This record gives sequence, structure tokens and C-alpha cells, in this order.
Amino acid sequence: MRILAIGDVIGRPGREAVKKLLPGLRVEYSIDFVIANAENSAGGLGVTPETAQELVLGGVDVLTSGNHIWNHKEIVPHLDNSLPIIRPLNFPPGVPGRGYMQKGDVLVVNLLGRTFIGHFDCPFQAMDKLLAGIGGGCRTIIVDLHAEATAEKGAMGWYLDGRVSAVVGTHTHVGTVDSRILPGGTAFITDIGMVGPEESVIGDETESVIDRFLKKMPRRISVGRGNTIFNSVLMDIDDETGKARSITRLDRLLTGN
Repeated sequence: MRILAIGDVIGRPGREAVKKLLPGLRVEYSIDFVIANAENSAGGLGVTPETAQELVLGGVDVLTSGNHIWNHKEIVPHLDNSLPIIRPLNFPPGVPGRGYMQKGDVLVVNLLGRTFIGHFDCPFQAMDKLLAGIGGGCRTIIVDLHAEATAEKGAMGWYLDGRVSAVVGTHTHVGTVDSRILPGGTAFITDIGMVGPEESVIGDETESVIDRFLKKMPRRISVGRGNTIFNSVLMDIDDETGKARSITRLDRLLTGN
């Protein structure tokens, strides 16, 4: 099975890039399943039912999220219905939504890191509980770890090595070059990157971000401009064992968007 995991989709430029590039990539690389992080798809911060649906219609099978999942309250009722979007598994019990979703033969799990982000339940223990509950019922398991610290992401990769098919990092919007197969057969990358404007600071308008660093005053931040970076990783997973055979960066630049 060939699975494509797409980095954080930033605002309208990101959604447009997914819509324009993904159909061709699915054909060119014989992709069976697509995951994308949608938590910045609405104006660069949060997700709405409309932006989520736009990504699904563009060819994404399951949408993951992160710490901005609650930014638009209108998404909350949709977290428990047929819209294929999940929120981090390690939020406290009783919050709306699901932390994992199985679609066909693929189980997608969303985790949220704690270092430099906030106080949440332990993602390591949350995964232990989930894996114990599902047993060996699903072999292909992809984990989106939405986290800030590279060490936390690396630790999770090693912790889950041999127990899941892949651990892919999101949140920093900066793609890393450390894609690899760990000894137990788990594909890993610290951060996929983003689908967002090239003339930006992690997707945001450069002038506004610089001004906020210089003056340390609150300021509205808008989505950046220019050509659109499309960051993703393509993984080949053995259907029988759930082990990863390969993980490769698949990056594109959409010009004139």
C-alpha cells in the first residue's frame, strides 16, 4: 500500500495547492491513501467544516489536526459525524471528537506533543492504551504526532518502532531531511513540513511576523504570499505485516497560485 502524508495545510493557498496537485500525484505514484493535517486550513489558524470538506473533495482520505482544532467552534459538531477528521487522541476524556479513525485497512492516529505546547495527557501512554485495545486487528497504523520539540518526536518514533507502520511529525511547518525506516520497520520523519506560501514565515506574512518579533506587541497575522510549497512524504507499507518498506520526501512548488 502506498500512503501519502501531507504537511500542515495553510489557508487558501494550501487548499488550492492540494486541489491542483494531489489528483495528479495520486495517479503518477499510484497512491492508495492520503492523510493531510488540516488544523491551519482556515485562514492559517484552525479548521472549519468548509475547509475540511474542500480538502476531502481534493482527494484527502483522512484529516488530522492539532492544538488549533478548537479555534473555530463551528467544526466541533462535525468532529463526531461522518466528516473524516480527527483531533489529538491525548486530549482529556470527554472532549468532542475522535483521536483515531480506521478507513479501509488503514488506522490513522493523531497525537499532540506536550513540550513547548501545553499540558495534555501523555501521548506515549495514550498510544499504549490504544494499541492494547485494538490488538492485532489493524496492521497498517499511521501516527501524526503534532509536536514542537524534535526530541519528543524522535522519542515517539523509537517508542513505537515495530508497533506502528509510521510516525510522521507535523506542526513546525518546516520539513526535515531525516526520513528513515527504524530497525523495527516503522517509517519516521521529524516533520513533513507544510503546504503553504513560499514568501512567508512558516506560512504567515513576513512583515507582520517580523514586526511582532521587533515590537513584542499583539498583531493580526495573515497568510503569506507567493508560490506555494507542497511538502509531503510517500510511504510504501507492506499489507501483510504493516511494516514500512520505504519513506521518501515528495515536495513540489506550485507557481502562479
